Amino acid sequence: MIKRTILVVMLLVWTGSCALQTFTEMVHVLPIEGYEARLTEFRADRDAYFATDPASPLLSDERDVFAGLEYFEPDPSLYFVGDLQFYTEPEMLQLVTTSGQVREAERVGFVAFHVAGESQRLQVYRLTDGSGGLFLPFQDGTTGSETYPAGRYLNLIPSSEAGPYEMDFNRAYNPSCAYGGAERFACPVTPAENRLAVRIAAGERGREHVQLEGG
Repeated sequence: MIKRTILVVMLLVWTGSCALQTFTEMVHVLPIEGYEARLTEFRADRDAYFATDPASPLLSDERDVFAGLEYFEPDPSLYFVGDLQFYTEPEMLQLVTTSGQVREAERVGFVAFHVAGESQRLQVYRLTDGSGGLFLPFQDGTTGSETYPAGRYLNLIPSSEAGPYEMDFNRAYNPSCAYGGAERFACPVTPAENRLAVRIAAGERGREHVQLEGG
């Protein structure tokens, strides 16, 4: 009985210590000087890619009349800097895509931050097919009404190999399948664990907001 009691206490201490593990949240900071100019350049480059690049998600007849993507107004309060919390052992998972196929990925860590006075957390992945680096899909209160139903993507920008990272929702973008159709692309759908209850009115808007000349 005594041995059993000691074992139970040890388990409680172990699980308690895991539950109390701390992490560092990303923080909102004011972007450095020239931020709006860099954001404008980023959006102009994306428009140019859609309009002229052979790999553009738009079909050729759409590219001929394409007049630019539409975005929410820049919101500096949705610009964060901080650490990505890496897991000791990444967990393998499968992400369902818009084509109905699955893509292998690993859950490598998470980012934590505050929006609208509430703590938020998003999981960060890496696709194992070598198609890119860190992968952060998300849905929010605009999803399905103002933005693409499968969610939008974010790039985490490191200041060095060890971080910290820049996370800017003003650079959120739609996957290619939002414009090119499921038969041409297999874009991962945002997992349920990355659905935010708050509204993120920043970044790229939905497919119906693509500007076509004369439309």
